[in-house]
Amino acid sequence: MRKIQTRFGEVEYDPDNLLHFPAGMIGFPTLHDFIVMPSKKGGLLFWIQSVDEPEIAFVLTDPSNFFLNYRVIPDDTERNHLNIGQDDDCYILTVVTVPPDQQITINLAAPILFSPKTNRAMQVILEGTEYQTKTPLPEVQPTEEKTEEAK
Repeated sequence: MRKIQTRFGEVEYDPDNLLHFPAGMIGFPTLHDFIVMPSKKGGLLFWIQSVDEPEIAFVLTDPSNFFLNYRVIPDDTERNHLNIGQDDDCYILTVVTVPPDQQITINLAAPILFSPKTNRAMQVILEGTEYQTKTPLPEVQPTEEKTEEAK
């Protein structure tokens, strides 16, 4: 186990469980290794904490939690980069931005492809799509159960 000092305090991690971005992330080519940290509040968001630069962390989510029809299929080049075959799982994640006005957006134009088999990830740019880098999260409608509780 190793330790780093982050904005979350001291974080202990197993180097064998790091999320590895061989090419870094867009705009951060020198950031290769991250610790995955669940949100203390639970829910659909989680953090990836850079080991290379401990002052940097990103909030991620599975975009299909908000956009049911959002699909990205990795091509052969991307699967090779992740060291996975056609039948191996590849999950799609997106970077979440929470600006001061709290109008949360997610980057659907540059998703992260993640292989749980290899713990490798890469961020890709989707060209020729209508997806945006700052897509507002849809309004969450209260469930019937919550609506009944409010009455």
